[in-house]
Amino acid sequence: MALEYDVAIIGGGPGGYTTAIRAAQLGLKTVVVERDEVGGVCLNWGCIPSKALLRNAEVLNLFHDAERYGISYEHLQYDMGKAIDRSRKVVDRMVNGVKFLFKKNKIDLVQGAARLTEPGRIAVDSSGETITAKNTIIATGARSRDLPMLKSDGESIITSREALELREPPGSVVIIGGGAVGIEFAYFWRAYRSEVTIVEMLPHLAPNEDEEISQQLERVLSRQGIKFMAGTAVESVERRNGKLALTLGGAGEEGPVEADKVLLGVGVEPNSSEIGLEQLGVATAKGFISIDDGMATNVPGVYAIGDVTGKLLLAHVASAQGIIAAEAIAGREPAPLVYQDLPRATYSQPQIASMGLTEAQAKERGFDVKIGRFPFKASGKAVALGAEEGLVKIVADAAYGEILGAHILGHDATELLAEVSLTRMLEGTAMDIGRTVHPHPSMSEALMEAGLGVFGESINI
Repeated sequence: MALEYDVAIIGGGPGGYTTAIRAAQLGLKTVVVERDEVGGVCLNWGCIPSKALLRNAEVLNLFHDAERYGISYEHLQYDMGKAIDRSRKVVDRMVNGVKFLFKKNKIDLVQGAARLTEPGRIAVDSSGETITAKNTIIATGARSRDLPMLKSDGESIITSREALELREPPGSVVIIGGGAVGIEFAYFWRAYRSEVTIVEMLPHLAPNEDEEISQQLERVLSRQGIKFMAGTAVESVERRNGKLALTLGGAGEEGPVEADKVLLGVGVEPNSSEIGLEQLGVATAKGFISIDDGMATNVPGVYAIGDVTGKLLLAHVASAQGIIAAEAIAGREPAPLVYQDLPRATYSQPQIASMGLTEAQAKERGFDVKIGRFPFKASGKAVALGAEEGLVKIVADAAYGEILGAHILGHDATELLAEVSLTRMLEGTAMDIGRTVHPHPSMSEALMEAGLGVFGESINI
């Protein structure tokens, strides 16, 4: 017996469940097919549990730095296993929240692996059910990628999935990849006093960020006791006396690096195989599904969103894509996403938050660039918090002060970025931010000062 719907969504991650809720709001009969747990990797084994653990690390680092605040103690004890337990409780609460929203919005949830058998028809392996839908949205996400010489074994060579279950800090760990995953786990494990080394193939950690931000981040991580090797590639690995010995090229020519564990944080590959794309003729590029501005594929009635599209592999981007897909199916004309302007975030402390062009990218595109900077060491609120590391950097067009990019390294920097994103969306300028009265004292005043700084008018520096 076939179940009939207006919209069938394959994958219940942040893209999939957001899409389902929006489709239901628009009056579309909706079903989500999820092979594992609703919430997907992000909610169950990614964004949410990792942020809970990073909060634990932040609290523990405050204890490590307690003398600075006039606080002393004896025999500090900490249990990483309890941090893991807390993260799972956070996950359970959020997963139950999504399930409640499904019931509230009358969204059906089918458990099992889905496969497109023909346009508008989906087979579910676990139940033998066939779902028919006028429109199908693929939201199957992506999975951690191995390296040719380094393949995850779930024990000594692990991905973020296994890292989120470790109940004891590794004595020593080498993290392959200096992006968000690598930096966040480095911060977490270092708080629990692991010996951490990050190996990054490109010249700087956080290689997709503005170079000035990356350089300051490297200095901060060094002060935290995190080692790193940039411009370095792993050439081989072997086991020696219970440890892993990695031979490195480039900047790692001084010899092998040994560790108890290796974390692979080198990116992802799309979950696009074995779901029937070839049978339907859905176009892909290197496994990622090709889409237009309305998230439609080349096959009528088939859409794709999230990491499986390879556009910008972030949960909030998947959710934004899903809302556009649902509204397009409902006959609306949603504005297309400008992926370059979408927010990007790394949640170590200090955090990295950015949007738009870096200074180098803006110059490469021919803009006459002006820069506004404001360091947090000049912010009264940051100094009072003991969080004076980092800065706000606004990249603007010299002619009109148009915001081309914003880059922040600082305490809870991700909470500051939305103001710049909103200003950009409303076609505001750096001066608009600079002339907006901000509360004092606050971290957000650094945005105001950087906005004024584009025009050489910062007050407090």
